[in-house]
Amino acid sequence: MEIGMKYTAERIVEAKDTAVAIGSGEVEVFATPAMILLMEEAARLAVQPALPTGSTTVGTVVNVQHLAATPVGMKVRATATLTEINGRRLVFEVEATDEKGIIGKGIHERAVIDIQRFMAMLQK
Repeated sequence: MEIGMKYTAERIVEAKDTAVAIGSGEVEVFATPAMILLMEEAARLAVQPALPTGSTTVGTVVNVQHLAATPVGMKVRATATLTEINGRRLVFEVEATDEKGIIGKGIHERAVIDIQRFMAMLQK
């Protein structure tokens, strides 16, 4: 794993992605939680190929601004760039755009985990 690893996730905004459908608002636009989900997906996929078998990452911190509304039917993209590695802690700069420009940006942190050990701890 190395600083600068990057991934871009994209999708077309559907009715299920709106603030109304998710319950975070009363307007038919791309919801903030849906934007965060796309940012987390990009961060996870940026580093997953570099992780050992049986490992993954889990989100631990999200600090983002949702700057502009995106209507249903428009394409959105979220790009995550790995900016810091501190042991198991990974820090990403995240940015979301639609066809008009930047709609969100911020920082997202993830922790590297061993899946079996993580799930075993949940059983205790």
